[in-house]
Amino acid sequence: MKKFMKRIGEKSVAALSLLLLAFLLGGCGKKEEMEEVRVAALKGPTAMGMVQMMEEDSMPYNFAIYASIDEVTPKLVQGEVDIAAVPANIASVLYNNTEGRIQVLAINTLGVLYIVDTDDSIQSVGDLKGKTIYASGKGATPEYALNYILEASGMDREKDVTVEWKSEHSECVASLLSGQAQGAAALLPQPFVAAARMKNDSIRVALDLTEQWDMLQEGKENSGAMITGVIVARKEFVEGNPEVVEKFMRSYRESVDYVNGNIDEAAGLIEKYDIVPAAVAKEALPYCKIVFIDGEEMKEKLSGYLQVLMEQNPKSVGGKLPDDRFYFRGQ
Repeated sequence: MKKFMKRIGEKSVAALSLLLLAFLLGGCGKKEEMEEVRVAALKGPTAMGMVQMMEEDSMPYNFAIYASIDEVTPKLVQGEVDIAAVPANIASVLYNNTEGRIQVLAINTLGVLYIVDTDDSIQSVGDLKGKTIYASGKGATPEYALNYILEASGMDREKDVTVEWKSEHSECVASLLSGQAQGAAALLPQPFVAAARMKNDSIRVALDLTEQWDMLQEGKENSGAMITGVIVARKEFVEGNPEVVEKFMRSYRESVDYVNGNIDEAAGLIEKYDIVPAAVAKEALPYCKIVFIDGEEMKEKLSGYLQVLMEQNPKSVGGKLPDDRFYFRGQ
């Protein structure tokens, strides 16, 4: 759980590039013999939405849950995984680094980032002025999202706030509770917010960054949602198994609906599959923004999000925005 929002820096992006040659040489155009669908996800919301599928096992799915995206991307690039839940920007990096051999099937998680405090002093983004914010995820989505929201709200991210970057979310909580910086705040993802609040009820959710993002994007021509995770697949697998992919997507949508509509039962399954404890899942699920969005709506929301990241740092999306072939539209 601590590593769910683990920062994806230049080292990880460079590693993807090193795997490109092996991927490109790995049987281009060969029709696949499918015995099972190999699915990878990360501990956290991206895996939570799959638990009904894991339980029912109505198709030959082989699910694997990983702690870090660095464990997933090599397997996907080398053809050891067919479908994977990955951070939205990493999907774009993979697409660019493999010359279009990855497709995004659907958005599965919207923004899960929250600003928390302990003194009720933060009621709006403007209240962050002059404060210290403890955060983990420099060089990744947390940094880009925070920068965008501060700048779009008219604040100078260098002068108006002090962001202290930590390596782990637990360090952010410890610094917040230490009281070293008066009126400090922390930037945390779900389900870590829920876990932290269960240990210390003085921690309060002050701002939902997804809501702030949506307000800032409202009315824009190419508006995009704040997105944490997407489902991607190897293009060769998609083209070789169209009916399997369509069935997977239908089952995934049903699983997402089940998880959002049956919190108690879903929390039990989430613990069963060692994603997070049931008590944490039950507290976090209403705030994890687990969704299933595909088709044109997916393209609109995701392309707008990637555009914001591109403006922040082109490397965050693989150097350029993906073209239309990135977005799966069904058969």
